[in-house]
Amino acid sequence: MPRIGVDSPLAVLGLDRAGALVPPADFALAGWYGGGPAPGDPGPAVLAGHLDSRAGPAVFARLGELRPGDRVEVRRGDRWLPFRVTGSLRVAKDRFPTTRVYGPTPGPELRLVTCGGDFDRRRAHYRDNVVVFAVAESPADPLPSSAAG
Repeated sequence: MPRIGVDSPLAVLGLDRAGALVPPADFALAGWYGGGPAPGDPGPAVLAGHLDSRAGPAVFARLGELRPGDRVEVRRGDRWLPFRVTGSLRVAKDRFPTTRVYGPTPGPELRLVTCGGDFDRRRAHYRDNVVVFAVAESPADPLPSSAAG
């Protein structure tokens, strides 16, 4: 994500017993929900990362700065998959828009998710989520030969 300086491999993520997405154990990594579409496949590929840690900002610390029109690129194999941000929202975790995030889409899309809002010290969690929506921009571009491998 050039605008916010994110360049991270994707860990594969799963769900906890309550059905909530488990973010990457490494605060410097973003992850992809392996139970849904992969980036570039039809449907919403859900990517998640931490906002911060006790040590400071984490991989998605600046996610809320993305604006409509910003480019997001995901590497898949030997291709870069380009997406264009269409919008974002901040929503209370207890009002998370599950259908809007995980529901079917006509083509390849991304959902980028992190925490946001106020930090609830008693529960040791942020009260909100930030969700960024992006759609596939064009067919995937091959990686330069020096980057492939």
